[in-house]
Amino acid sequence: MSRTATDRGEPADPADDQPPLRDDHAFLGHPRGLATLSGLEVWERFSFLGMQAILVLYFADAVADGGLGMAPGTAASVSAAYGTMVYLVSVAGGWLADRILGSYRAVLWGGILIACGHYAMAVPTAAMTWVGLGLISAGTGLLKPNVATMVGKLYRTDDDRRDAGFALYYMAINIGAFAGPLITGWLGEHEGWHWGFSAAALGMTAGLVQYVHGRRHLAGRKHSAEYALAPAAMRRAVWRIVGGCLVFAALATLLAAAGRLTMDRFVDLLTLVSVIAPVVYFAVMFRSPRVTSEERGRLRPYVVLFLASVAFNFILFQAYSTMMLLASTNARTTILGFEFPASWYASALGAFEVALAPVVAALWARMGHRQPHASNKIAIGVILGGLSFLLMVIPTSGHEGDAYEMAAWWIIGSYLLLGLGDVLLETSGMSATSKLAPRAYRSQTMALWFLSLALANGIQAQVVKVYGQVSNPVYFGLNGAVAVAVGLAVIALAPWLRRTMHPVH
Repeated sequence: MSRTATDRGEPADPADDQPPLRDDHAFLGHPRGLATLSGLEVWERFSFLGMQAILVLYFADAVADGGLGMAPGTAASVSAAYGTMVYLVSVAGGWLADRILGSYRAVLWGGILIACGHYAMAVPTAAMTWVGLGLISAGTGLLKPNVATMVGKLYRTDDDRRDAGFALYYMAINIGAFAGPLITGWLGEHEGWHWGFSAAALGMTAGLVQYVHGRRHLAGRKHSAEYALAPAAMRRAVWRIVGGCLVFAALATLLAAAGRLTMDRFVDLLTLVSVIAPVVYFAVMFRSPRVTSEERGRLRPYVVLFLASVAFNFILFQAYSTMMLLASTNARTTILGFEFPASWYASALGAFEVALAPVVAALWARMGHRQPHASNKIAIGVILGGLSFLLMVIPTSGHEGDAYEMAAWWIIGSYLLLGLGDVLLETSGMSATSKLAPRAYRSQTMALWFLSLALANGIQAQVVKVYGQVSNPVYFGLNGAVAVAVGLAVIALAPWLRRTMHPVH
């Protein structure tokens, strides 16, 4: 009996899975599918970051006021652990897209799970909060690595529009990052935290509707996976995944009921997994017979970019944890007589990225092949992230006790540096990942980029435990200095990176 390409685990012919040719320059000189995927990310980030802007405040708020009554350091650690879990699941999401679901369906089902998670969190009970966070983690793991991969499929590897396209995509992400905290923050702090979570649920629902409506403009929109398992192997994999999830849930429930699985132990376990997972994943790809020697050579510089991403995102994610806590206790919440919720500071980060992303995109498009190498863009982004924390040493120094207030402009200035660094690093990082990925692991290599976010959150989950126990100048100063040192190290490696990262320019 003859076997199809799908049965053999080989990629299906992509020729009949492309958008119409007229779409190629239909959206600001970019493929029309970029608008569909960017629209999805607007609403996904609206819901995800809108919720995350108030999550640590909800954890730290008194039970009598509708919160969970955690200590500040614990609240930041649990919030970071949730972020760790979100990005750890992205590995499974990439594999499911490659082998079972296909990119389009993986993103669709991910969005559905995210929406269900936010609706669960709208229910004002602690139990539904944890159920909701679990569903959002699973959904984001399916959606995030695969939607970014779908953006990469819209361009040829040598297309000079590629980095500019990712910059526009990232601008769309940050429109959601800007709008989300404005809505959820105001509702959370004025009407109740669960009202804020409800707004996040409605946002994700809107994103799903426009994604399905615009599916005809997407590459890779067919139901079949690019490297689908044979039918028998697929059935076995599905049963093992379902069974494993049920066993894990039952075991975790039993251990928690017996007092053996505490919140601190769960956080520590996630951090450990976030360290082990990328090491194992890199080892598998380096040894895989389906990875050519040329592709293996491009993975080596990718390790450096991976570590740079960890250093930067360790700083970035604290914009929604320690920086939110600092803003709620030690920053003024008035500008020119206008009073606003502390969670609105998170919108400043999104606003700067919305404003800066098109400037960066236009600059790269204008420079063409004369633009800086991707590794240098990433290094500068890491340095800017470190400087954003070093800036906070100034307003937090020279005070007796913690009863002081800094001007709003300090946090806004920190977020300006952080926002520019994020635009430089994430757009170049995602674009470079889609170019350096071995063909047989394309979706999964994008998931590996998100594992750098998991590791950053895993490290953060441990480090933030000392927030409030050491002085703020020491905390922000040491963290910022480490990030700057990593950025300088990447710059020092630039000659080697330029030689080994072909075809990345």
